[in-house]
Amino acid sequence: MPITRTGTGRRVTLRRVEGAKVLVASNRGPVAFRLGDDGSLRLSRGGGGLVSGVSAAANGRNVLWVCAALGDADRLAATAAPAGRLDQAGHDTGGSAVRMLPIDETTFRRAYNAVANATLWYVNHTLFDTPRHPSFDARWSRYWQAYVDYNSAFADALAEDATDGAQVLVQDYHLMLVPALLRQRRPDLRISHFTHTPWAEPSYFGLLPDDIAKSVLTGMLGADSVGFLSPRWAEAFVRCCVRLLGADAGGADVHHEGRSTRIHVHPLGVDGEELRTRVTQPDVIARREALRRRIGDRRVIVRVDRTELSKNIVRGLYAYRELLRTKPEHRGNVVHVVLAYPSRHDLPDYRAYTADVQRVAREIDDEFAGPGWSPLILEVNDDYPRSLAALQLAEVLVVNPLRDGMNLVAKEGPVLSDDGVALVLSREAGAADELGSHAFLVNPFDVSGTAAALHEALLLPAGERRERSARLAAAAELLPPSDWLQAQLDSL
Repeated sequence: MPITRTGTGRRVTLRRVEGAKVLVASNRGPVAFRLGDDGSLRLSRGGGGLVSGVSAAANGRNVLWVCAALGDADRLAATAAPAGRLDQAGHDTGGSAVRMLPIDETTFRRAYNAVANATLWYVNHTLFDTPRHPSFDARWSRYWQAYVDYNSAFADALAEDATDGAQVLVQDYHLMLVPALLRQRRPDLRISHFTHTPWAEPSYFGLLPDDIAKSVLTGMLGADSVGFLSPRWAEAFVRCCVRLLGADAGGADVHHEGRSTRIHVHPLGVDGEELRTRVTQPDVIARREALRRRIGDRRVIVRVDRTELSKNIVRGLYAYRELLRTKPEHRGNVVHVVLAYPSRHDLPDYRAYTADVQRVAREIDDEFAGPGWSPLILEVNDDYPRSLAALQLAEVLVVNPLRDGMNLVAKEGPVLSDDGVALVLSREAGAADELGSHAFLVNPFDVSGTAAALHEALLLPAGERRERSARLAAAAELLPPSDWLQAQLDSL
């Protein structure tokens, strides 16, 4: 039966087809396409905790995953599929029902790059160089309209595909307006929004133009439930609502414009069983053996990151250099494995940061390398099996972000470590809430303090290191992805 809704200044006709009882909305979906040399579409599976969690929670449920087409090959596949339904077009989606939205390329680029990644991400990670950025002008207003249109496309699709009273789980900062837009279209739905990033305090969130800041907050408050990875981020969100919207907050609820939204904290963990099974596969074993040949019998410090500005890789390298300068007993006896995989290279700041990582790594090697020993192994080509292999070998794991919603590497390392790992962890990572008492907590801006923590971690007796690592692993597995997603459903 056709249903007509009005939203974002236009009249939209929505048609329900095979309504789903549970819907998940995210920018990136569980599958992606690329064009082969012969012009054919090649499909690959998505990775990460969200994919694992949805797949596990989908067992026995009527679940539809709504995502965006991220490139030309995705758009070709989505356009060719009936209503973008990849599972109904003969594609192997791993048993998931997937609707991929072929959003206009210009709209997607402006919404994703200019607003989501270059503005909202920067705000909530407090990354702006405020004497120079941000600057909100007429051009940025066009970008914001693209973000509104992008979110509206998701709201339209979700409204069309949801059965009466369905549960809708909206994910992350790309889709902050969707809850309110979807509620306008389908007030019968139960809607949640989950933010995977940190959240800024009101004084910093207020860098956004007043109307934009209010639109983001009211967009999320259109949900029945709003979730975060850490109590710190949830509390900051509530303070923003109170100060910038004039909302009332009491207990676990925010009250605004006649509605109440419940605030939840769900600290995402890792699936330990899945990880331990994965490292028994031949590709991981081969990479572990290759790394061990390069390292020899030396001790191993590891970090695994995307070269995102928030990950603080350069200061981590400075700390390692200071360790070698001030504690010469480690020279020749330690190798730092740095897996720094390029991220968002369409943004100039990210390209420059990757170059900085490579430059500092070369400087360390030039200063300290000698016959038979290189102090550092840097790899910038994305290789998930190699990342798992490195985590198995780590005696010390460095996770020192400036801010991070959670950071799953801090949880994966202790689960995978062959002989126990000492964790040097930024107090600004969401994971510090759960792991801090068993880790070496550091101020991510304090290079000397991080160098001292690395030294202390290397001196930790093996037995104590194993005990700490076991406690870290137990905490890391408390809320695996399937349980984490189920907690979001339960919140509705």
